[in-house]
Amino acid sequence: MVLQLYADPITINCHKVLAALDHIGVDYKMIYVDYLAQQQKLPGYLRINPNGTIPAAVHDDLIITESNAIMQYAADISGNKGAEVYPKDLKQRAIINSWLFWEAFGWARSNYVYLVQNVLKPRRAELPDEAALAREQPRWLALANVLNNQLGKTKYMIGDTVTIADFAVMAPMHVHTLQKLPLDGLPHLQRWIADMDSVPAWRSTSAFS
Repeated sequence: MVLQLYADPITINCHKVLAALDHIGVDYKMIYVDYLAQQQKLPGYLRINPNGTIPAAVHDDLIITESNAIMQYAADISGNKGAEVYPKDLKQRAIINSWLFWEAFGWARSNYVYLVQNVLKPRRAELPDEAALAREQPRWLALANVLNNQLGKTKYMIGDTVTIADFAVMAPMHVHTLQKLPLDGLPHLQRWIADMDSVPAWRSTSAFS
């Protein structure tokens, strides 16, 4: 059975998975779940993913409900191209896995503050909470400097080619202009963002192209 992906490209985690699948060349079918209409909370979808979040992937009798795990699995079932974005070498995998955890448990949360305040609130005709942005900025800059320092050493997250770590770390910034991220003084990060925005799979799967 072809891999089925329940997703809405408008979300951070769906965009990362869609981009990775397209980049790898995985044969998949996207089943649209309208995030803004809260379709991910409907009983039919909750039978697939009780967490009520998207994306979720179904492949034969396997259900995967975490975006980074979907990328890992997709790479592992995809032969040589999958091995390019998620190498079989255990040391390289450990480095990539570290960045996946870094993104999920820190970077994504910090960027989400900018998404809520500068993107979602204006969409609802609400003003951003400037105090919330001011509180978050030191945390965001600390994380961004870690990223900037890494990208001063490598073109992409772990070397000269795109891996699933790049899709994961880029995803929380997928509307970076609208988020109004404080990118001044982070030249390597700015260069990498421009490079990622030019990756065909990233660009073609964006809901904001």
